[in-house]
Amino acid sequence: MNKKYVEAWSPWLLLFVVIALWQILCAAFNVSEFIFPSPMRIWEQFWEFKAIIAGHAWRTFWVTMAGFGIAIVVGVLLGFVIGSSRLAYAAVYPLMTAFNALPKAAFVPILVVWFGIGIGPAILTAFLISFFPIMVNIATGLATLEPELEDVLRVLGAKRWDVLVKVGLPRSLPYFYGSLKVAITLAFVGTTVSEMTAANEGIGYLLISAGSSMQMGLAFAGLLVVGAMAMVMYELFSFIEKHTTGWAHRGSQNA
Repeated sequence: MNKKYVEAWSPWLLLFVVIALWQILCAAFNVSEFIFPSPMRIWEQFWEFKAIIAGHAWRTFWVTMAGFGIAIVVGVLLGFVIGSSRLAYAAVYPLMTAFNALPKAAFVPILVVWFGIGIGPAILTAFLISFFPIMVNIATGLATLEPELEDVLRVLGAKRWDVLVKVGLPRSLPYFYGSLKVAITLAFVGTTVSEMTAANEGIGYLLISAGSSMQMGLAFAGLLVVGAMAMVMYELFSFIEKHTTGWAHRGSQNA
């Protein structure tokens, strides 16, 4: 019980230590707020512009969720197709890997030409940067299904579709939730990057505006808001994972 209590509070303790050291170093070396603002300055500007930040944060959040939702649908479908067929795995997986190596920020100008400045490029950038982990993990979960288990199921009369749907997909759930926790953080990155060059709203736009007016505390506040939103979604997926795939985690039976 004590160990679980310590584990639950350890991230907050570490965060407190980091913030305290940050504040002490800024005060001790008299660091200019235009170069590296202290936590107190960031809080002051966060509170001063809280309404503006909230509006931009909401826009970034729902745009990210839209792109992330598309990434889940496309990633799961592609992962199922690639993981269920050895031919598809051999043909498509290398191409998808090459596509994932391309810098997604380079797509933003192209998306602006196609869809104009606004939510379109941001949603698509969030999708492009986040669907790959989902696809890879679903495909891996299905492709690595034990041959012995599949042979036994075939002997018992199960068809290929039954093996994939009733055994392969449930077995892939831990991989799927793991990919969601990675992909959601990437989706926020994609949205913010797109908003920095192709939007007039959102945290990315706020970062550019704050930087151009030398309000570095406001810029850092925007960054912290993005990090907080990503952390909340990460913890949400972790919560769902623990309550739906407890059988896949060590010690779940005792719990």
